[in-house]
Formats: sequence, structure tokens, C-alpha cells
Amino acid sequence: MSKDAKKPLSEMFGSYVFNDAVMRERLPKTVYKAFKKTVELGEPLDVQVADVIASAMKDWAVELGATHYCHWFQPMTGATAEKHDSFISPTPEGRIIMEFSGKELIQGEPDASSFPSGGLRATFEARGYTAWDCTSPVFCKKDGDNVTMFIPCAFISYTGQVLDKKTPLLRSMEAVDKQATRVLKALGNSTSSRVNSTLGAEQEYFLVDKEFVDKRLDLLVAGRTLFGESPSKGQELDDHYFGQIESRVASFMACLNRELWKLGITAKTQHNEVSPAQYEIAPVFASVNVAVDHNQLTMETLKRVAREHGFVCLLHEKPFAGLNGSGKHNNWSLSTDDGINLLNPGDTPHENMQFLVFLFAVIRAVDKYADLLRTSVASASNDHRLGANEAPPAIISIFLGEQLTEIYEQIKSGGPGSSKEMGQLKLGVSTLPQLPQDCTDRNRTSPFAFTGNRFEFRMPGSLMSLSGPNFVLNTIVADVLEEMAEKFEKFSADSFNAEVQKMLHEFAVEHEKVVFNGDNYTDQWEEEAEKRGLPNLKNTVDALASLDDEKNISVFERQKVLNSSELSARQEILYEQYASLLNIEALAALNMAKREILPAAVKYSSQVAASVNTVSSAGIEPTSQRKLLVELNDTISELSNAISQLETACSEAKDIEEPAESAKCYRDKVIPGMTALREAADKIEGMVDADIWPLPTYADMLFKR
Repeated sequence: MSKDAKKPLSEMFGSYVFNDAVMRERLPKTVYKAFKKTVELGEPLDVQVADVIASAMKDWAVELGATHYCHWFQPMTGATAEKHDSFISPTPEGRIIMEFSGKELIQGEPDASSFPSGGLRATFEARGYTAWDCTSPVFCKKDGDNVTMFIPCAFISYTGQVLDKKTPLLRSMEAVDKQATRVLKALGNSTSSRVNSTLGAEQEYFLVDKEFVDKRLDLLVAGRTLFGESPSKGQELDDHYFGQIESRVASFMACLNRELWKLGITAKTQHNEVSPAQYEIAPVFASVNVAVDHNQLTMETLKRVAREHGFVCLLHEKPFAGLNGSGKHNNWSLSTDDGINLLNPGDTPHENMQFLVFLFAVIRAVDKYADLLRTSVASASNDHRLGANEAPPAIISIFLGEQLTEIYEQIKSGGPGSSKEMGQLKLGVSTLPQLPQDCTDRNRTSPFAFTGNRFEFRMPGSLMSLSGPNFVLNTIVADVLEEMAEKFEKFSADSFNAEVQKMLHEFAVEHEKVVFNGDNYTDQWEEEAEKRGLPNLKNTVDALASLDDEKNISVFERQKVLNSSELSARQEILYEQYASLLNIEALAALNMAKREILPAAVKYSSQVAASVNTVSSAGIEPTSQRKLLVELNDTISELSNAISQLETACSEAKDIEEPAESAKCYRDKVIPGMTALREAADKIEGMVDADIWPLPTYADMLFKR
């Protein structure tokens, strides 16, 4: 057991974070106050103040064993990036001293030429800048024997254009803060000076024994199984969800929690998920940019700790066909600097004008920009999950629950408001307490559900960064709040309440189509959604096309989150990533089919043919063997033809230079080619002798621990 494992949790938590408590202890009061003004009020950070902070950071990090620092940023790859520099500085005497300046803290200069830019910059233009995000705490991280101090950063080009996922998130936070504060002031709130978007990110994942992953090229390079016959037992018995955690997995979780707690990540909930070998971890809410950073660290830590315990952590949205995939539930809300959750309905929500205004702002934003929300979760890997039996379809709708829907209907009809009283749940056992009933149930099929004091956006995939969904959500809500604020500021005091009520009535009528409290998984809902006029962007290629819409370009420019060229660059990058991921998968499938599956099938066919000859030579008609041989050889022919067709499709798609057209070719030709290849291969797996089959099976990977 490590020394950290023996520490009390109160001492362990945040021990690798340069947090507020550490700053209070190590910084002079004047420097600390100046830094807090930068964080809370957005005031510029003086260079001399930055020098003092940098020196204190360096001393703190060195005490933890750090020799290097790095600017940690989130390029458009979807992963994180880091460039490490040591603290050492040579002296004339041939020795070294440990130095770290405010300039080095505030700005870095990594080579930007190898990161996706979507045409914003030429490859030969290598300069890029990282800028310290002082609202997200600096931390130290230990990888092997190496300890490095990590500085969360934004990443921009030499010309100031956005090259990362964090910058638009920070811009969107400022936009929603500005407009929400205007609305609050108009509503008579004189105490709240800032509004912050908050996030709780539930992370689902799979654990598979490393020895099986090492034998499967698809898991090694694609993160999901490209072949695999369904096991005899899957998730039919519902016995894994919230089931007993196996000892080896529990040990992994204990180590994972310690590593996360040291980084100040409030990992709170852990449990078995629906599918065998699937699990979930969830933290406490935090400011959205900090929560996004923490989720990126959580994914990295999941992978590292899993390897240390002989597992591989699979974060792909659909690693096993026929079983539940993994999502990332995005619990989003708005809170003021004086502790008010603006999406908390209170005991009488029909009388809570502040809550109703912000509730309707979200409803209007989601309906107006449903295509943008869908696009924010678009990826080739998430396309496997959306619309499957464990995930919402690609149709954006809102679940409000019984109480809020009743209020919504009252506002829509223009009648007097009232709230259905939520009672106590009587359990019928004298020794069990009565439980207060929440104002909403949970609708696990809804893509965007109100769950008590927040909205749960359930469409993001387990593999993706949450920067995208949240900067889109912040931006579209900010835009509606600006629209509201401009009207509120013109209403007279005498008619203010009546005018607000009239506006909410108009919104209720206009956006009724997006409210749906039923089962989103049914075919009937898809038909109903089409009648309502709700967009159904079933795949990433269709979703990305919406970024060309004028209304979507305008909202980002209006809120100063992305300009048109930055948005166009993101669209191009996402098309290219879609095509690249599918190309990797297709090449891996071809490799496995030609070098492993086809040879195994041919070898078994030869054995069956030899059996036919042996039985025939004994004067017995080998009926069963002949039938198996014919079926096997027919399926081998199917496999061989599918290989040829997929090779042709890949060659055609790869030759297309225009990103959108290339993506369409991968969608329309490569994906069907991969599907046909898998069908033939999986059929062969069900026929070939287990001793000959070259790949670990679903049963091996899901149930062997």
C-alpha cells in the first residue's frame, strides 16, 4: 500500500493542487487579493504579481518532487496536449538553479503546426501560443517516476484565432454571465454580481483484461470491437446494474479515487452500469471549465490506473455491439456568486418568476438551436450509440416532468398559475421513513431532461470532451437571455410582471413542440417528432452541415464565442476527424479479416473437408459434415467478397480531397462495407472450432476477470 493510501482523505484531497488554501498560505496578502480580482472580476494580472505567484508555484511543485512544468491545453484533437520544460536554469559556475517566471507561467509557445487548424493557418506557420487559464487550478501529476506541474491553458494561433476547445468555452462563460446578470438586475436582484455555469459530468466506461486487448487489433487501434459474435449471456438479466463490485474492480476503483482526490477532483459516486464490464464514476458539481478539465483528467487517470491493475479502460461509445454503450451525462445549471441556483424551482415554482424566466430561456434556446446541440455531440463513434436502446435518439426534446409540465400548460393557456403539491412517499413499513417526492421523475430516454435543479444533457459520448456541448449550451442560452434582457429593460415598472408573463406565454406557445415527457426510444416518437417539425440528424455528416446555417453562424458571432472563419474551421476539422476515424477502423477490419479471420476459416474448412473424406472412405455418407462444409465455404466467399468491396470503398473515399464529400463517402460506402464484412466474419465465428478461432470472444472479454 502506498503512503498516500494511508493518509486521511482530508489530508489527501487536493494535495497535488495549487488551490485557494495553498495560495492563502504561500502568497503575500496583496498578491493573493490581486490574483482573486483577476479570477473573480476579470482584471488584468500585473507581471510583477505573476512573478510572485510563479515563484510560489515553483517552490510548491518542487516540494512535491516536480522537476518540470507544462502548459496543458485541449487542441481540436479531442485529447489534451502537454509540452514539458524543466525548472532548471544554468549558472556561470556550471551549476543550476530552479527558476520559474511570471512570463513563463502566463504564456507558452508550443509548435502549432501539427495540430488541427481547419485551414486557419498554413502548415509552415508553426507558432502558437498557450495562455494560462487562471480560473482553473494549477496541479501536479505523477506519471511513473516523473512529477510535472500542469498549467491549464487556452491555445491560440499566432494571429489570435482559436485552435482549441477551451477558449470558446471561456468566452461562452463570459457571455452567459453577462446576459444572465442583466436579466437578474431587471428582475430586481441587487445582490448577485456574477452568474456561473456549472457542470457535473457522469463518466461511463468499460474495463477489459489487458491480455485480451493485446490480442485484438481493433481494440488496440480503434477502441471498439470491429468483429464479435454476441455472447450466450449479455445484459438480459439486468444483474450487473448496481450489482456487487468485484474485488479486482473495487481495488482499481479505490486506487482511481485516491489519484483523483489528490488532483482535487471530487469523485463521489461509483457503481456497476447496465452492461457486463461497464462502470460509472461521477463527481460533485463544479464551475464548467474546471469540471471539463477534471473530466479530461478523469479519462486520463482511468486509462493509467486501469493499466496498473491489468485492465484496459475502453471509453469508446460502443465497444461491444449488441450491448449498452457508454455516455457522458452533462448535468448543467446556472448559479450566482451568492449561492443562488437559478434553475432551482423552490417549493412554489409557479410563483418563482426568476426560476420561470431562466427555465423558459433554456427551453427557447434548446428549441431554436436544436441542430447545434445535436452537432455538439456528433462523432463517428457516438453515431453507434445515439438512437440505440440505451441512448436518446438524435432528436432533441425536453423532459420537464409532471409538475413543471402542468405549470407550462397553465402559462401556455394564459390561466392563473398553481403548482401541484409533491407529497410524501409512504413505503408501508413502519420502520422505514416517509420520503419526500421530487418535483420531477427521471426520464432516462430523454436527451435533455430537467432533473430537479438542473438540466441533464444525455447525448454526449463517453469519449468526447465536454467543452463542445457546454460552450454551445452556454452560447445559445446567453443569446436568449440577451433577447429577454433587452425587452425587460424597456418594460415599465407598472406593467413589468404582466409583460414578463405575456412573454413567457408566447414562448410556451411557440416552443410547445420541443417538450416531450414520454418514451423517446419508440418508433412512434420518431414519427411524432417529424410531425412536430423537430430535426432528426441521424448521423454526424448530416449534423455537421448545420454549421453552415446563417442563424448558427450569427449566434456565435453575436455572443463573441466564435467568428465565422473559426466556426468553418471547426466544421472542416470535424469532417476530417470523422473520415480519419472510419479509415482507421476500416483498415484495421481489413487487416484482421485477411490475416486472422480468413486464414482461421480456411484452416477449419480444410479440417472439415478432411473429415468428409475420412468418413466417406469408411463407406458412410457424411451428410452433416458436407452441410457444414458447404455453409462454411459459402460464408468464406461472402467474407472474401466483402473484403474486396471494402478495399474498393476505402480507396474511393481516400482519394476525395474535399472534407465534406470525403465524409459522405465514408458514411455511404465504407460503413456499409464494414457492416457486410462484420456480418460474414461473425457468422464464421459461430461455425469455427474454438481452438482455431484467433480472437478473444465477447464472453472472454466481458466475463473473465
